[in-house]
Amino acid sequence: MSKEKTINIKLVKSGIGRMQKHKLCIKGLGFKKLNQTVTIIDTPSNRGMINKISDMIEIQE
Repeated sequence: MSKEKTINIKLVKSGIGRMQKHKLCIKGLGFKKLNQTVTIIDTPSNRGMINKISDMIEIQE
């Protein structure tokens, strides 16, 4: 069983007034509310969503 690399990210800016694609990225990454921290698997598709809304999130170590 391989251990998958994960990333902890925190939503620090609201999706209100943002483009629909950005709102869908927030939902796709698993955020439900502001200042929530989620742990996701490091995949190319998740990386793409993180890059798209990079100004709205914080990557935590």
